[in-house]
Amino acid sequence: MKRILVACGNGIATSTVVATKIREAASERNLPVTVNQCKLMEVESMASDYDLVVTSGQFGGTVTVPVVTAISLLTGIGEDETIEEIMNFVKQ
Repeated sequence: MKRILVACGNGIATSTVVATKIREAASERNLPVTVNQCKLMEVESMASDYDLVVTSGQFGGTVTVPVVTAISLLTGIGEDETIEEIMNFVKQ
C-alpha cells in the first residue's frame, strides 16, 4: 500500500479536496492507498514516512520522495493528467 501525503497552506481546506480526489481515483482503480494531510510547512519533517507528496501550493523545500503539484485538482484544468501521474506512482 502506497502512502501519500497531501499538503496545503493550512492542512485543511484544499488538501481535503485533493485528498478526496486521490482516494476516489485509487478506489476506482482498486489501488490501495493511505492518504494523510498536513500543512506545507510540515512537509519536510513528515515526507520521509510517505511514498509521495502531493501539494496544492508551491513547495520550495527539499524531500527525498517525489513531489507532485496538484493545483489542477482544484482548477480542473489538466486534472486528468495529474490524477494519472499520481496513480502511476501508486502502481509502482
